[in-house]
Amino acid sequence: MSNTYITRQGETVDLACLAHYGRTEKVVEAVLDANPGLASMGAVLPIGTKIDMPIVSSTTTQPRLVSLWD
Repeated sequence: MSNTYITRQGETVDLACLAHYGRTEKVVEAVLDANPGLASMGAVLPIGTKIDMPIVSSTTTQPRLVSLWD
């Protein structure tokens, strides 16, 4: 199951992902895979473009702490 997102003026795929998911990491690729031909529309998508937003797992990305004295 997925949700449909409708683009606004001046929106790109990564901005649409940021608006829908709250992040772009590891979701832009999933959105492009779920929407064949979306990348060929250009960097700025036409207003009103319908994008299927697939359900992606919510992963927590925290930077790994490195200690120099271990």
